Amino acid sequence: MQHHERILILDFGSQYTQLIARRVRELHVYCEIHPFNYSIEKIHAFGAKGIILSGGPSSVYAADAPISDAGLFALGVPVLGICYGLQLIASQLGGAVDHAARREYGRAAITVTAGEDLFRNVPQVSQVWMSHGDSLTRIPDGFEPIAKSENAPICAIRDTTRKIFGVQFHPEVVHSDHGTKILSNFLFEICACSGDWNAASFIEQSVASIRSVVGKDKVLCALSGGVDSAVAAVLLHRAIGDQLFCIHIDNGLMRIGESARVVETFRESYHIPLDIVDATALFHERLRGIVDPEQKRKIIGKTFIDVFEEEALRVKDARFLAQGTLYPDVIESTSFKGPSATIKSHHNVGGLPEKMNLKLVEPFRELFKDEVREVGRMLGLPEAFIGRHPFPGPGLAIRILGEITPERLHVVRAADDIFLEELHRHKLYDAIWQAFAVLLPVQSVGVMGDERTYENTIALRAVTSVDGMTADWARIPYDVLGIVSNRISNEVRGVNRVVYDVSSKPPATIEWE
Repeated sequence: MQHHERILILDFGSQYTQLIARRVRELHVYCEIHPFNYSIEKIHAFGAKGIILSGGPSSVYAADAPISDAGLFALGVPVLGICYGLQLIASQLGGAVDHAARREYGRAAITVTAGEDLFRNVPQVSQVWMSHGDSLTRIPDGFEPIAKSENAPICAIRDTTRKIFGVQFHPEVVHSDHGTKILSNFLFEICACSGDWNAASFIEQSVASIRSVVGKDKVLCALSGGVDSAVAAVLLHRAIGDQLFCIHIDNGLMRIGESARVVETFRESYHIPLDIVDATALFHERLRGIVDPEQKRKIIGKTFIDVFEEEALRVKDARFLAQGTLYPDVIESTSFKGPSATIKSHHNVGGLPEKMNLKLVEPFRELFKDEVREVGRMLGLPEAFIGRHPFPGPGLAIRILGEITPERLHVVRAADDIFLEELHRHKLYDAIWQAFAVLLPVQSVGVMGDERTYENTIALRAVTSVDGMTADWARIPYDVLGIVSNRISNEVRGVNRVVYDVSSKPPATIEWE
């Protein structure tokens, strides 16, 4: 989809690159992240109103340092280099970078020495977030320093003629007090953006683009019950009406009442045609005896495709398959770090399109999760639905460590339901990114009444996060955890111990499998 006003972010491997994109979009300017070695032809064709060079872990003078095409400085497009990006500007335009006398990590105070353009309305002294081991020792010709810190006499530079700016700190992280103001100055003062990109303009552009791509053909959509596929279905329905066919497959691995809620939301509230397929028996049969998590995912993925394919054949002339793929999934698969290790196989419907000769429609390829939620709100989906925690494609299968049996599913379902019910009751649900119960393959000794028991352990997991890329364990009050633990032990047969997971991501993942 072509947006008339765009910012290009070149990625040099910083852990904060996605954060830059989020900040730019929060200021209502559309942007995309591309790898540092994006060719000058592509940069030119992209038509950016401004280019941001991200930070990165390398040193510009290292043998394998990521270097972008220096031709981008001659395009007449404003450039902002952040951290590594600043050092790249210096080294490519004739300045010099050296191992800093003192490395700077964490908070630092900077003093602004030129308070216009980039630093307009930014206090003279403010806190920023530093993360660098190299410093500028010589500024390239045509540049001047515009800020300094105690440690780095050259903390920001500019060339007003060519509109090239560089900062040694990270304005995109919250610890930089006026970082958003600095980015907003770059976008509006320097690049002359108008900031008219938002959920409403996204919907308008998507509807037009979907209509022109799909024409009169039919589109299949797999409705999982999650936010992404739900919002995608409502958006598609707005664009093409009855050409949309939704299929919901109940794999028997959903939470209590989940499938019924999906059907109700779509048939009742949206009058969207929806086929529901109960494939519980097939999934359970194929998963019998399987313990390895990656194998579970593969079996579930393959079974899903088999069932979906059979259903889809009933829809004559279907040419497209709609998926709720999000931007982080796209970036993860195209990031410059080369083929990164598969942490776990992705749950989107891989393999189907080629097999059935379907073309993909992915309206959210360019959006982050919170942006999809915003689109959902604009499309009128109920808040209770929009605010739902993410739920993995393989469902409860990856929340039962070990073999999946109807009995074990019953235990994890009941425990999960109690946990979520109490979070809602204590008004904690919305402050948490994801919360769930996991059944561990660990029996331990307990006492119930006068008897010794030897039963299962439930682990509770709750995390806070912005986009799921990193996450911290949620600080749920002890008394609430106490109520949940007490209810699970009393109400769920077969559980005599409840533990709370206090690991962050990294090093742990959010899910246990």
